Amino acid sequence: MTVPNLSELRDGTRRRAGARPRGPALAGVEDLRGANGVPLRHYRPSDDERPLVVYVHGGAWVIGDLDTHDRTCRRIADACDVEVLAVDYRLAPEHPYPAAVEDVVEVLREARPVAVAGDSAGGHLATMACLRLRDAGEPLPAVQILICPNTDLTLSQPSIEEKGSGYALDADFLTWAVTQWTPEEAVREEASPLLAPDLRGMPDTIIVTAEHDALRDEGDAYARRLAQAGVRVVHRQEAGLTHGFIQGMDLTSPEAAAAQDRLFADITALVHGAR
Repeated sequence: MTVPNLSELRDGTRRRAGARPRGPALAGVEDLRGANGVPLRHYRPSDDERPLVVYVHGGAWVIGDLDTHDRTCRRIADACDVEVLAVDYRLAPEHPYPAAVEDVVEVLREARPVAVAGDSAGGHLATMACLRLRDAGEPLPAVQILICPNTDLTLSQPSIEEKGSGYALDADFLTWAVTQWTPEEAVREEASPLLAPDLRGMPDTIIVTAEHDALRDEGDAYARRLAQAGVRVVHRQEAGLTHGFIQGMDLTSPEAAAAQDRLFADITALVHGAR
C-alpha cells in the first residue's frame, strides 16, 4: 500500500471538520487541561449541573483532536442533556501504545464521569481505559458508549476483508494505523479488548456498529462477549451505514441522522438512568 502522509492526513481531517456547521450553541464551552497536562474541552448544555460524559475522539489513533469532534460533542451535549468532557489524548506514532490509554485513564480518575464514550479508535481507548481501571480495582464509569469501535487489533474478523474496500474505512489504511499505534506486533493481543480473557465487571454498555464497516464484526463480537460476561448491553448494527456515521453524516444522509437520533436516545436513557 501507499504509505499515508501523516501531516496531510491531519490537516485534511481538520479542514473537513472546519467546513461543517458548528453545531448547537451551548450554555458554556471551556478549554481546560487535565492534571496530567492533556488538553480537554468541557461542554455544558445548561448552567445547572448535568451528568458528565467523557468523550474520546476517533481517528485511527493517529489523527483527530478537540476541533475535529467539536460538532459531535456539541450535539451529544445538546441532544442528551449531558455535560461532555472531550479528551485531546496523545497521538501515534509519536506516542504509541499505551500512551493514549494512559491519558484517558487519568481523565477518568480525575473527572469521575457517569459515562465514557468514543467513536472508532476512541471507542477502543474508552473501553481499554475501563479495563485498566477494573483490573486496578478502581472506580469505573457506570456506562461505556462505543460507536463503531476497534476491538481486535489482530484484524482477524471477517468484515475486515468483506467491507475493507470500497467503503469509508479501508483495510490497508487500518493495517497501517494499527502498526503506528502498536509497532510491536506482540502487544496487539494485549491491546485488543475483544481478546481480554475476562470481561466481567465492565460498565453497562452501548455498542453501535454499521453494516458496511470493516470494524463491524469485532464490534458485534465484543457486544456478545460482554453480554456473555453478564454485562448489560444495548447493541445495534445500523443497516446500510458505513464507518464514521457519527461524524457529520447526518448532514447528507437521513439514514445516518436517524441512526444518530437512536444513539442519542440510548445515551439519554442509560446515562440519566445511572445517576
